[in-house]
Amino acid sequence: MGERKKRVFSWILALVFCFVLPAYLSAGHGQFYFVQITDTHLGIKENGVRTKKVVAAINQLPMEIACVVHTGDVYDRIVQGDEIAVAEAAKIFRALKPPVYFLAGNNEINLNQPLKGKEAWTRHFGPLISGVDLHGVRLVFAYTDPLEQGVSLNGYDPFEAVQAQLEQAGTKPVILFHHAPSVADFYKNSFHEGWTSGLKARWQTLLDNHKVQAVIAGHFHRDEFHWLGKIPLYVSGPVVEKYGRQACFRIYEYNQGRLGYTAQYLE
Repeated sequence: MGERKKRVFSWILALVFCFVLPAYLSAGHGQFYFVQITDTHLGIKENGVRTKKVVAAINQLPMEIACVVHTGDVYDRIVQGDEIAVAEAAKIFRALKPPVYFLAGNNEINLNQPLKGKEAWTRHFGPLISGVDLHGVRLVFAYTDPLEQGVSLNGYDPFEAVQAQLEQAGTKPVILFHHAPSVADFYKNSFHEGWTSGLKARWQTLLDNHKVQAVIAGHFHRDEFHWLGKIPLYVSGPVVEKYGRQACFRIYEYNQGRLGYTAQYLE
């Protein structure tokens, strides 16, 4: 290769590494792993034992975990208003090596008397909605339970809060986490609607108007997969005992704009 060709080749490599590759990665074309845990229902002794086993298992994973996301029902409704129990629940997750993000579910905030539950949640676990950028992807952690229960929470509108986070993402792809899925819950051989048809339609429009690539939820205490239009909805099984099952958590791999997962079950 002549000197001139070498210089041209060097310039091309410099352009790729300085401009093309960063732009490619910032558009969400990178690869990383994250973990989802859900429905730990802490405050009940056996649930605490199972959750600590999950935390230990996550810390021993061989791949680099960008973050852990807890998709709600961190603690059980029996400890609502019990500051010591809520603080103990928060303490368990401090043992996690990766950063951890939380969102509230139906057990944390009693929507008939929401103020005390909201204050306890925000003090120990953070805001009702938040987001973080990882490898060019925006992760949004949203409290949406008022939509599932069909009530309002004074001073917090889930639609407005989620829309603000999605707009903040700009051109980045988004993975949205919340607790109760917007689809019907099927159990005892029949469907049980949570969200009204009007709220479902509004939710779908909101997702479609932004670069939401996937929605991840819990609440059903089962492994499920659904489609929200063209957007995949992943629902994980819980940490707590349900139907005699083992404690469960999921490892997700985001790779080149696609999201896959493997479920891990513990004794």
